Amino acid sequence: MTENKYVLKWLEEMKSLCRPDQLVWIDGSEEQLEALREESVATGEMIKLNQEKLPGCYYHRTAVNDVARVEDRTFICTPTKEEAGPINNWMDPEEMYAKLNALYDGSMEGRTMYVIPYSMGPVGSPFSKIGIELTDSIYVVLNMAIMTRVGKAILDIIDGDDFTKCLHAKKDVNPDERYIVHFPQDNTIMSVNSAYGGNVLLGKKCFALRIASYLGKQEGWMAEHMLILGLENPQGEVKYIAAAFPSACGKTNLAMLIPPEYLKEKGYKIWTVGDDIAWLRIGPDGRLYAINPEAGFFGVAPGTSEKTNFNALESTKKNTIFTNVAINNDDMTVWWEGLDKNPPANCTEWTGKQVNGKEFDGVLANPNSRFTAPAINCPCISPEFENPQGVPISAIVFGGRRAKTAPLVYQARDWEHGVFVGATMASETTAAAAGAVGVVRRDPMAMKPFVGYNMADYFGHWLDMGKKMDADKAPKIFHVNWFRKDEDNNFLWPGFGDNMRVLLWILDRCEGKADAVESAIGLLPAEGAIDTTDLDITAEQLKELLSVDKDVWMGDVENQKEYFSQFGDRLPAEITKQLENLENNLK
Repeated sequence: MTENKYVLKWLEEMKSLCRPDQLVWIDGSEEQLEALREESVATGEMIKLNQEKLPGCYYHRTAVNDVARVEDRTFICTPTKEEAGPINNWMDPEEMYAKLNALYDGSMEGRTMYVIPYSMGPVGSPFSKIGIELTDSIYVVLNMAIMTRVGKAILDIIDGDDFTKCLHAKKDVNPDERYIVHFPQDNTIMSVNSAYGGNVLLGKKCFALRIASYLGKQEGWMAEHMLILGLENPQGEVKYIAAAFPSACGKTNLAMLIPPEYLKEKGYKIWTVGDDIAWLRIGPDGRLYAINPEAGFFGVAPGTSEKTNFNALESTKKNTIFTNVAINNDDMTVWWEGLDKNPPANCTEWTGKQVNGKEFDGVLANPNSRFTAPAINCPCISPEFENPQGVPISAIVFGGRRAKTAPLVYQARDWEHGVFVGATMASETTAAAAGAVGVVRRDPMAMKPFVGYNMADYFGHWLDMGKKMDADKAPKIFHVNWFRKDEDNNFLWPGFGDNMRVLLWILDRCEGKADAVESAIGLLPAEGAIDTTDLDITAEQLKELLSVDKDVWMGDVENQKEYFSQFGDRLPAEITKQLENLENNLK
């Protein structure tokens, strides 16, 4: 498939380490992928679903101990601990290579090593990067064929040794010897003893965020945990927004939003460019442009329904791989909590146990069960999805899940203040990361688990990017919170499609068309600035949604100080200055 000496040398080294029985190059052809699907069904690695109701769809079940990203087993191995920073797990690269090589030694005996050449981003785009993943899992091959652009064409455009080396071995799926390791200086990712997508689809968080964030810092661009959407107005003009939210804060819902009837009738539309990751570069005109480096959606299934996210559900209707959901035994379709109110009486729940009758009191689908669906399935996929030059970004939106602190929406005063707003993001934890649920944790730019180097230097890189753009061309920065609650613990904002009303204020602000009022934390919508036509919300509720409780915020400032203290002298002075400004404003 290739004569690239760097690729072949690395491949020989990994073959002699893992000792597979055979080697298969993935050429990206439908014939080869179909043969692999058939093989995976024959071995029981995958289950074929109802091909009339779900054409091209398959099911996979992971081990019970292997159902989510494992942040405590995820490492950034840089020459010094300081380069990795205080919030990444670190080990000396030589020590980690020795540990991993012992685990990989003979790990593929009796198995096949698949070689997957893949492009993150449209093939040949100036934004795009190339990786090669070696794996002993057909499940990984078939997922990577959905999530990235795979095949021989990728090999033909590798320039020398400019590719990310990715090695994955299922081995024994032993959680005590599970490692997901990044060597940024070596452009290398190694994953062992997992078969869960988030740990083994190495183009996803591992490459597209951890390694790419490091490459972006070196090369002057940004890799961010952001959706990208286009909002089309009745005149046919489309403006683009990039938005960062921690897992399970409605990111996919926002990326594929369906406007409320009132706005739909006026002619407003939403176009999905990406639901999870954005790579951003400054264009020749000085504006910030973004691509989605992925080709598919790796979405959380529970909670996805016709009501909550019609477009995401539609995306899963064909050529999709479902992981750890429930199977309806009567018609070989899938089900998960939140899909509808009718759990199948006769089904196989996610661990493989047979359930008969509706008295089952457990969960049928794992809370972090997934679908891997081609982006082209999405009814609202943007016509610009494959644009190699990306789309121009007007606004950057940060958000989290805060019951009492953040208002529905506010605008940062300038880029520097916006970086501070992103750096102080916080949210309640969810099932997407292993560990306790419902705990508030700081998650700057939604990148806490994904920055491939010291987070303080990452803040510095954001600040530097702002200096490279003209202030009038840089995206405006905002913060949203769809999850504000009243005294009775009820959500104050309807969310879902009605979030578009907030996006319209945001874009109007970018064009100087909407009013805002100064507050201690930033610029809030002026009274009447958010269109609430046909919305069941009182003036009092809206006032509460946009209120800033100074006592609550002062408590948050103390928490911010504590969080930032771990970065010591490496924290950019601008962040410290913004924190002081916030405290003084609140006083």
